[in-house]
Amino acid sequence: MIVHQNINHFKAINPVVTIGTFDGVHRGHRKVIAQLNSLAAKAGGQSVIFTFYPHPRLVVSKQEHNLRLLTTLDEKIELLGKSGIDHLVIFPFTPQFAALTYREFMQDILLEKLGLHTLVVGHDHRFGKNREGTFENLLALSKQTGFKLERIDALLVDEVDVSSTKIRNALQQSDVAKANHYLGYTFSLKGTVTKGNQIGRKIGFPTANIEASDPNKLIPAKGVYAITVDVEGQIYPAMLNIGYRPTVNSNADNRTIEAHILGFDADIYQKEITLFFHEHVRTEQRFNSIDELKLQLETDKKKISEILRAYC
Repeated sequence: MIVHQNINHFKAINPVVTIGTFDGVHRGHRKVIAQLNSLAAKAGGQSVIFTFYPHPRLVVSKQEHNLRLLTTLDEKIELLGKSGIDHLVIFPFTPQFAALTYREFMQDILLEKLGLHTLVVGHDHRFGKNREGTFENLLALSKQTGFKLERIDALLVDEVDVSSTKIRNALQQSDVAKANHYLGYTFSLKGTVTKGNQIGRKIGFPTANIEASDPNKLIPAKGVYAITVDVEGQIYPAMLNIGYRPTVNSNADNRTIEAHILGFDADIYQKEITLFFHEHVRTEQRFNSIDELKLQLETDKKKISEILRAYC
């Protein structure tokens, strides 16, 4: 896969293009990509995904400043790189770009700069100023300018359309199982280990305090989770607590992220680690004493160890 962040000299054979944010690169996205690759092969051409950075909603909808994303840009590039596409265009999304009509976008960018052969759209996809780039309008334009147009139906999983929004909602409701099912892989969160208050170490449960690598990355709902952790290429079982600290930190929504890595005691301060979410164990709760907290943590540890036997 060739990644393009500048399209002034873009070159591809009979480009078969689809457009979207592809947040999460979930099962629905991968159905679109599979058909994109198939159509490109039939056209004797190359598949192209045209995506944006930053996410359009962060630019055009100021009220959505709290939008949280399933994937960082680097994660999205990595996932798309496994999908078999030939070209990935990452286009800067600005207010000026958002003001383009669908005709201007099609003519000035897709046709003139990319040399569009075929455009592949989702069943309800719209783009351009005021979202006027409907399938019907694009079909009329295709007849005028000569590009081909293909439409793909929604992917149904358990009779529910898969969407990034539904996966975000599942994670924000602690439903890791549903989110992973729709994603088709295990949701992850990458971050750097920083100094915490070290209370856990004092009671026999030392924790790694984690600052997420991207402030817009979604952090699941508060509670205790069974996770695995990638530390320098090695996978370890861990118990994770997500809480809330009403002070400024770099995590989305000022969340606290603390992982107790089972059977691990190395110094990993300032190292980047990746957390993989497997199961929500319980909600966050208050305890009347340190002894009560320690008893609950021992119970959590036993349960989480059993859950993670399948993953470690």
